Amino acid sequence: MPRSASSRTHHFAQLAAPRGALLLCVSVLLVCLLSACGGGSGDDAQSNSAAPLSSSAALGEKIFQDTTLSASGQQSCSTCHNPANAHAPSNSLAVQLGGALMNLQGTRQTPSIRYLNFNTSFHFDDEGTPTGGFFWDGRAESLAQQAGAPFVNPFEMANADQAAVVAKLSQAPYAAEFKQLYGDAIFADVDATVQRMGLAVQQYQREDREFHSFTSKYDSFLLGKARLSDQEMRGLALFNSPTKGNCAGCHPSARAADGAMPLFTDFTYDNLGVPRNPEIGANADPAYFDLGLCARPDGSMAAHPELCGAFKVPSLRNVALRKVFFHNGRFKTLKDTLTFYVQRDTHPEKWYPLNPDSSVNKFDDLPAQYHGNVNTTEVPYNRQPGDALALSDSEIDDVIAFLQTLSDGYVP
Repeated sequence: MPRSASSRTHHFAQLAAPRGALLLCVSVLLVCLLSACGGGSGDDAQSNSAAPLSSSAALGEKIFQDTTLSASGQQSCSTCHNPANAHAPSNSLAVQLGGALMNLQGTRQTPSIRYLNFNTSFHFDDEGTPTGGFFWDGRAESLAQQAGAPFVNPFEMANADQAAVVAKLSQAPYAAEFKQLYGDAIFADVDATVQRMGLAVQQYQREDREFHSFTSKYDSFLLGKARLSDQEMRGLALFNSPTKGNCAGCHPSARAADGAMPLFTDFTYDNLGVPRNPEIGANADPAYFDLGLCARPDGSMAAHPELCGAFKVPSLRNVALRKVFFHNGRFKTLKDTLTFYVQRDTHPEKWYPLNPDSSVNKFDDLPAQYHGNVNTTEVPYNRQPGDALALSDSEIDDVIAFLQTLSDGYVP
């Protein structure tokens, strides 16, 4: 989802945006120079000595893993955010199943929740670019709000209301710990209990280093403790090049000025015109469309039709471990995902269905009035049928080799 700050403003505010051009070898040299710089914060992030969790965080861990807090008794936070798969689903379903009988399908893919402690609440930045927020549409303002929502979502943990959640929590094996931390009368106040549940899970995500370990091969490379292979270096150069992959426009790969490790997301939003996914049951209704940012349930973005079809830019850390990609889980491999990026506009017939007149029904998961919101101005999306591809098949393989260096748990 490549963008620069100025081109993001162009996409959402219809302003002109400059594009740079760098030779591939210059990109490689720049990355090598960046990997040798940075302050102590990067080294501190790489240190993975686990400090004991606070009482609140330890309680949050128990809540995170507790299946009895769901209507089905079979689903916890960790069911969909499996620590063994970088806190993302371990299966390849486009969207996960939930509900009281674990047979209801949601409408969006469940992303990894790693590195979200560096996110901010939703806002428009100085250039008017929507930034921050939690969930694919940014509707939650914090990790705590995000953690609390699935308990009453009918397609997830499916409790009838917050009182039902609190009733289950009051019977949990750790209920006494909850009362010891928040007061003996805490369960009598539903709102206060729910708030503290969310805060406890938030604290768990903040304190447990597994959620933000910075232990990938690329982290070791930036710290001068590992070398990337020739193919991985080629992939990194293509990833950064604004005339090739242009991925770093949305997924920055360099250490920050203070030496902090890159998060591989700028926490903004983009509209990529991802094809409709027939695996999602709601899509059987031709009148149904998931409009993303502009269609939040609270209506807060209803005055921004230019944001219809825009979804959160996820971090690419641990992306090679994911089983499905994009908000609707349309693709199941990195190869297909990257190939779609570079062929969406040069070979649209490969990705979209045909109309009765044999023309391509491009951007078929958006109503026609929002097709103009799709990013068609930036590399690699600035193409027409017959144009040269931004990345060849072998170059896509090189980028994938680099993306595989972003998985946590690397051992030199």
